[in-house]
Amino acid sequence: MRIQYEGLALPVSKRLIDALIDVIKPVKEPMAEFVTVNFRDPKYSAEHGGYHPVEIMITGRSGRYDLCYITDFCYAGIGDYAELVKALDFEFIAGTFQDTTGYYPIEVAREIYPIWEDNFLTYWLEMGVFNIEVTS
Repeated sequence: MRIQYEGLALPVSKRLIDALIDVIKPVKEPMAEFVTVNFRDPKYSAEHGGYHPVEIMITGRSGRYDLCYITDFCYAGIGDYAELVKALDFEFIAGTFQDTTGYYPIEVAREIYPIWEDNFLTYWLEMGVFNIEVTS
């Protein structure tokens, strides 16, 4: 299984790609058209915080997968009015980046992306805080 990550607008690491392949490969062979991986901290809530949910989508074609998007969600609002919203959204195919202030060209995220990715991989691989679900 191969996920294309070289030449993207953001510096996606081989470590992230290898970890995704380890999660997807046992579940999604042969190649699926789309694969979504959801990472959820079961303790995360609007009231108590926790680790943000993350969703990663890849698309399969021509014998490889391409990274579509990585979205980090957070709660906005209080109590019964809290809802999950996009905190950070790295849209590789569309070439856009979204945060809580608006939409931008994806290149704007060059500085924040490596920090986000390093934190995410720490929570996932080193701390094991997420339940992971793979769908296609």
